[in-house]
Amino acid sequence: MTGYTYLEYETFDDGSIVRIALNRPERRNAQHRGLLVELDDAFLRAERDDVVRVVILAGNGPTFSAGHDLGSPEHIAETTPGPTEHPTYRINGGTRLAAERRMLQEHHYFQENTKRWRNLRKITVAQVQGEIFAAGLMLAWACDLIVAATDARFADPVGPRLGGAGVEYFAHPWEFGPRKAKELLLTGDAIDAEEAYRLGMVTKIFPVETLAERTLEFARRIATVPTAAALVTKEAVNQTVDAQGFQTALSAAFSLHHYLHAHWAELHGSDMPLATPEDGVPHWRTAPPVRIAGKDSVAGRDPAAVSDAG
Repeated sequence: MTGYTYLEYETFDDGSIVRIALNRPERRNAQHRGLLVELDDAFLRAERDDVVRVVILAGNGPTFSAGHDLGSPEHIAETTPGPTEHPTYRINGGTRLAAERRMLQEHHYFQENTKRWRNLRKITVAQVQGEIFAAGLMLAWACDLIVAATDARFADPVGPRLGGAGVEYFAHPWEFGPRKAKELLLTGDAIDAEEAYRLGMVTKIFPVETLAERTLEFARRIATVPTAAALVTKEAVNQTVDAQGFQTALSAAFSLHHYLHAHWAELHGSDMPLATPEDGVPHWRTAPPVRIAGKDSVAGRDPAAVSDAG
């Protein structure tokens, strides 16, 4: 696969740097199967190329990624049996039934691909702006470094909005810290770029207008490190985190994630594996904006007011 429908693949500096850009800005770069399959191909394409030293993952438009696609026309088409169905819905558990199908599909296309990108044999840099919500966090967290715009907001609101306990790649306690992870998951609130930098999750912060330019500049600096040293540095850190239990925690949380899917499907007596307004959550299409967590605010801060003030 060389031509992409939902991505842009661009090279710089004689091919030593690759920028992969999610290209569904009209859908806030929501991740449907077509995009995820292309993204996996693009990452592996960069990994195969021995000229490539650094891979930048970006998102076109004002939003890096608002998470999983829950209902766009493209998503509906690719999940509907028939000529428009994406072929991956017929493999990797796609023809099984009920919870088995759901768990196998999410294992392959949500969890394992994210783990594969996290362990890519290149240095990866996420270039993020606007909303980095739910599955958007998965993409950013899979990268070795995160460069954020000043308007970036990081949140996983699937608990208060969908009855979940976080997305499939459950790195929240490692990225936010345990207690902050609980707060953000229970409230659905976001943290801004400055707080993410303070927590050590974000590496650099730049104005939106210069984000792409400064991220490329940063990637060029990283690309000067000898490839063997760069990869072993990445591996030393990743193996340390794995020795602390990261991989085991991911697997355990994934099982709990599917407990909740099965709970809601059984409760509804259908294949609806998420909470609905009848269960006490807002409808995801009309839910109020995600608010910014604040140490002196129980209800969180209005993101528009924060933006106007800052």
